[in-house]
Amino acid sequence: MKKFWIRTCNVIIIIAALLGYNQVAKAHEAENAAAKAEADAINAEVEAALAEMAEADSSDNNNESSGSASGLYMDGVYQGTAVGFGGDITVEVTVEDGAITGITVISAENEDGAYLTMAEDVIDDILETQSAEVDTISGATFSSTGIRDATATALEEALQG
Repeated sequence: MKKFWIRTCNVIIIIAALLGYNQVAKAHEAENAAAKAEADAINAEVEAALAEMAEADSSDNNNESSGSASGLYMDGVYQGTAVGFGGDITVEVTVEDGAITGITVISAENEDGAYLTMAEDVIDDILETQSAEVDTISGATFSSTGIRDATATALEEALQG
């Protein structure tokens, strides 16, 4: 009879732990949904600015590159912060000649090192597309979302116009 009660208590503890984990996961999901909505709004502004620049370039036949992202951002170093898996992630975005040339994670104190390392792969995608509107990294979704959204926040400051 003693074993029965021990096993029953263990099952109850396991169920409670799973329910608690589920609540934490739902909270992270809600935070990231809000951050994604903000990042999407920022990216929409960037896309609108790109379209406006492309239109201006096409009306001026003397421009050397019609519709390119060159010159979209003001040169400088910008910081942005967003929520990752373990809390805030802060990045530093470097813009030279109107293009994103570097992104460095400068603060991610509560992030799990393994997830953060995997999530940093999103930086290459952002540099390649010259936009924060990229897919997240599978296996490090929350951390890569934090990097992506922090970059979008920094790029909002860098927008010309």
